[in-house]
Amino acid sequence: MKAHDGMYIGGAWRPAAGTDTITVLNPADEQPVGEVPAGTAEDVDTAVRAAREAFPAWAATPPAERGALIGALRDQLVARKDEIAETVTAELGSPLQFSQMVHAGVPILVAGSYAELAATYAFEEKIGNSTVYMEPVGVVGAITPWNYPLHQIVNKVAPALAAGCTVVLKPAEDTPLTAQLFAEAAHEAGIPAGVFNLVTGLGAVAGQALAEHEGVDLVSFTGSTAVGKQIGAIAGAAVKRVALELGGKSANVILPGADLTKAVKAGVANVMSNSGQTCSAWTRMLVDSARYDEAVELAAEAAAKYGSRIGPVVNAKQQARVRGYIDKGIEEGARVVAGGSEAPREQGYYVQPTVFADVTPDMTIAREEIFGPVVSIIRYEDEDEALRIANGTVYGLAGAVWAADDAEAIAFARRMETGQVDINGGSFNPLAPFGGYKQSGVGRELGPHGLTEYLQTKSLQF
Repeated sequence: MKAHDGMYIGGAWRPAAGTDTITVLNPADEQPVGEVPAGTAEDVDTAVRAAREAFPAWAATPPAERGALIGALRDQLVARKDEIAETVTAELGSPLQFSQMVHAGVPILVAGSYAELAATYAFEEKIGNSTVYMEPVGVVGAITPWNYPLHQIVNKVAPALAAGCTVVLKPAEDTPLTAQLFAEAAHEAGIPAGVFNLVTGLGAVAGQALAEHEGVDLVSFTGSTAVGKQIGAIAGAAVKRVALELGGKSANVILPGADLTKAVKAGVANVMSNSGQTCSAWTRMLVDSARYDEAVELAAEAAAKYGSRIGPVVNAKQQARVRGYIDKGIEEGARVVAGGSEAPREQGYYVQPTVFADVTPDMTIAREEIFGPVVSIIRYEDEDEALRIANGTVYGLAGAVWAADDAEAIAFARRMETGQVDINGGSFNPLAPFGGYKQSGVGRELGPHGLTEYLQTKSLQF
């Protein structure tokens, strides 16, 4: 695609207020693939004003009509699927097949789900002598990350539009080209002017201006816990609604009766997909002592097969961060059984698929989010210890449990302090709520629970 040199505000591409730009690099070869404007507080203000002006009419639009327009947006994403995948591959480095299946394919499913929900959701109900109305919150400031650039946009924009909110989007500076494609799709779908607006820019400038803007009623942010705390503080000071999907350090718990080979291979695949840049990745593999050595061998074999199959991490800073964590693991006594911190290629921000054995719960690699293709295998003696290890983190976003039968896995999962758990390899469900306990966030995305994040209640008594 050809990058736009302006902002999408009020239904048109407009020149940016300033002249600064952001150069987008392909992390596979470190070459420029595009340039976008670096938005300022002035650009954000213009976009918020456009969203505020469009809000009354959009909120009054019948939900079924809103759903039809979201369906048209979904159709535009389908028509642009190849271009989306190629763009994600260019600016994120994801292998093209993964970009087609996940980065382009999953957002289409999610957009379709909200097209249906907008038309079928009960926006009012009778409770005793009252009628309760679910009304849109207002103007949403959506700040999205680079690791799933289109998926995270659709996760926020689709339910916000379904609820009757208007949106100003500030995408990650590493992957703004995908966001521009989304804006093109929204325009072609006929989303009314000002209902969706896009401002590209740096998080510390445009993102902060959006979070602080008095015309924004709700801030929806996905990213690191550290930045999420800052946004939460800004929103709290203004008594502003906030939805935060933050970091994770998810446990892949393999109970004694589970199919070890299947569980280990699935666990390694989960972490290696998207080069480990997934907040819900099962980066801690918990295995009972009796089968620990076998699990280590299986994980090392599985990881070795990904050497030439995974893409780079997003940028040089992220590459240095991940390699630093690998060095820290070695320094603290963990044993590398696959991979290591040496860069596998001279060009590109690649990191070797890495597996650590002899990891203890107090090690840095077992506690902090690495966001790279690194798996830590931790030994446990009994289920109570496994549960303590699984819950022994400030995070609680996702996880997995493998057992001889679903009932056993469910019993363990019910005791885990985490928002979403896959049972014996359960598949992705675009209607199931996604979000975390503890410092993994506030609120939920996807399905009807994701829609309610953008609604507020009003009751009339008779």
